[in-house]
Amino acid sequence: MKKLAIVLLVAVASFCLASSAFAADLKPGQMTKCTNASSITLENTGGGEQAESPLMNTLGSANANIWKSSNFTTVAVSLSPNSHQGFEDNGGGAAGNAVSKMPSKHSMGHKKLVLTGQDNFSRGDSIGDISGEVRITNTGTTNLSVSCG
Repeated sequence: MKKLAIVLLVAVASFCLASSAFAADLKPGQMTKCTNASSITLENTGGGEQAESPLMNTLGSANANIWKSSNFTTVAVSLSPNSHQGFEDNGGGAAGNAVSKMPSKHSMGHKKLVLTGQDNFSRGDSIGDISGEVRITNTGTTNLSVSCG
């Protein structure tokens, strides 16, 4: 009886550890979820190239919708490391920096985003609360890596 209890305890503990450190590679349109994660890492694993035409700036974008059960809100995220977000640099800096003689303050998009849990507010008090169930849906045109820690 003691051996059965120990085996059951080890099985439950290994299941808890496996579910807390989860990683997925989401193709466009796919969804995954994290439950009570201390951190969630999103990374664009499919590129992020800048389109030739300004009308095609979604090329290589890893876009995601993040739904949180703690406060029933959805947040949109875009990870496009090589996108200039419509501020083209034509030699003098973006958005008229050549005229104003100011250094460029523009930065490109990011490839990786880490959401971290906070313990100093009650559940649902913040738009950034990742306690409870968090659903991540890839709405972009490239793959997105999701790691729940």
